[in-house]
Amino acid sequence: MAKKEPIFAGLPVAGSPYSPAVKAGNLLFISGQLGIDPETKQPHADFEKQVEGAIAGVRNLVEAAGGTLDSLVKTTVFLADIGQFARLNEIYTRHFPEGSRPARSTFQVGALPLAAAVEIEAIALLDD
Repeated sequence: MAKKEPIFAGLPVAGSPYSPAVKAGNLLFISGQLGIDPETKQPHADFEKQVEGAIAGVRNLVEAAGGTLDSLVKTTVFLADIGQFARLNEIYTRHFPEGSRPARSTFQVGALPLAAAVEIEAIALLDD
């Protein structure tokens, strides 16, 4: 059985029973990331800042494990409002240009933690 290694990248896990990321062999499984304002500890009020913050959280975790955004093979995006899909795509393409985009699923969900507008989780394939 492959050894599992939690990756925290300096991120606190406030009373929740999970790891921000877990490395198993060459795979990195990144838990859902929210775009949190570091001062208020709440989601940014602006949708774009929430998406940017969620992607930054994913980036920080994959880099802490030795990868880059190009290492991502799959993302899952959860939206509180699917009406934000076009805006999500505009922001997302800045970080994932054509030719380096991971597979992606996007869903509207009933609610997200802290009443966030977006949450992003990911799977990365890391080099040996």
